Amino acid sequence: MPFWMGWIGGYTALGSRVLIMALAAISLNFLLGFTGVLSFGHAAYFGLGAYGVGMTIKYLTPSTPLGILVGVAVGTAAAAVIGALIVKLRGVYFAMATIAFGQVFYFIAFRWNAVTGGDDGLSGWHRMPIDLGFRTIDILGNDKIFYYLVLICFVVAIAIMAALLRSPFGRTLLAIRENERRARFLGISIERHIWLSFMISCVFVSLAGTLYALLNNFADPHGLHWSQSGDFVIMTVLGGMRSLWGPLLGAAIFVVLQDYISSRTENWMSFIGLLFILVVLFFPRGVLGIIRGKENS
Repeated sequence: MPFWMGWIGGYTALGSRVLIMALAAISLNFLLGFTGVLSFGHAAYFGLGAYGVGMTIKYLTPSTPLGILVGVAVGTAAAAVIGALIVKLRGVYFAMATIAFGQVFYFIAFRWNAVTGGDDGLSGWHRMPIDLGFRTIDILGNDKIFYYLVLICFVVAIAIMAALLRSPFGRTLLAIRENERRARFLGISIERHIWLSFMISCVFVSLAGTLYALLNNFADPHGLHWSQSGDFVIMTVLGGMRSLWGPLLGAAIFVVLQDYISSRTENWMSFIGLLFILVVLFFPRGVLGIIRGKENS
């Protein structure tokens, strides 16, 4: 991607952003598309990952790998606690509960000016080169090298999620999605599996948050806001739920259109909203469903 993005008017950082947002959307789809549970609060863990890596580098130690680990650990710990509290809820009640908890983190980041920077965001830090002992990888001064770091994280995360979905655990999640009552009659622990699915999903969306903060060398409260969760849902539905790769297409379309249209008009959300409505009305299986339909015909 870094070698041909310039030919179509793009840039390397845009490719990194596509992968990061695709990872976040695929992580949400692990819960939404394969477990059948809608969350509008995944931005909370995305933002916690971002603040985790930023605050680690700024206040603790200038280490990018440690910052990523701390960011993912913070997001995962929060998801484990919150998931245990809301796992018995279903439908719109589960979605609203995720929004409520997510907004709690948003207002903490928004108001805690001394630590998080408040509305101005957490600045005054940047991603650090990775020291391997025998070699230093300059992810700060070389956008292409940072892109490949993002790509490696993306591939590893997708491989883990794909392996989980092919396992008996993943088949159980599909059973819960298709018929929760029947799965319960079969003796499946519904709440435990939904909690695990929620937590696994948040592990990888937290990873996406750390990479997004490293990309921008910045973290701000918007990353925790429910509207960011809405963007993840749009990417997932736009590309196609119930498919591992659908959200990747959705994220690519969303991010590239956002970058292109926002540079020409402030009303870019109207165009993306119109596209989303058209897809939902006429192509409920998303862009990937359109492609597969043409292949089958």
